[in-house]
Amino acid sequence: MILGIGVDLIDTRRIERTLERFGERFTGRCFTTTERAKADRRLKRAETYAKRFAAKEACAKALGTGFSKGVFFRDIGVVNEPGGRPTLQLTGGARRRLETLTPAGMAADLQLTLTDEPPLAQAIVLITLKATG
Repeated sequence: MILGIGVDLIDTRRIERTLERFGERFTGRCFTTTERAKADRRLKRAETYAKRFAAKEACAKALGTGFSKGVFFRDIGVVNEPGGRPTLQLTGGARRRLETLTPAGMAADLQLTLTDEPPLAQAIVLITLKATG
């Protein structure tokens, strides 16, 4: 059963301008330590940040709140599994929101796909339910 779906498309040049103008004030507010470390190692760091920013927006949409009701950018972290597949790690208000949406006896499964075709980056988040027992 689908619990939520979210899609976001962003122009990477917008993130590039934001990085130039606000630098660490922007990255510290919106991204986890893990995300910043990964992006700052990349040659095309603005594109890396843009994909993650789109993932956060898509996840907030899938949760049905946007960035309100206690859900903040840093509550939604994009992490990579050992094979490289991106996934989401929710904390704080995003985690609490997901828990309130998930019926008893069920578990939420978050799926994330990221893509880019410069200057655009896109993310799709799908939240499904599965039985726990």
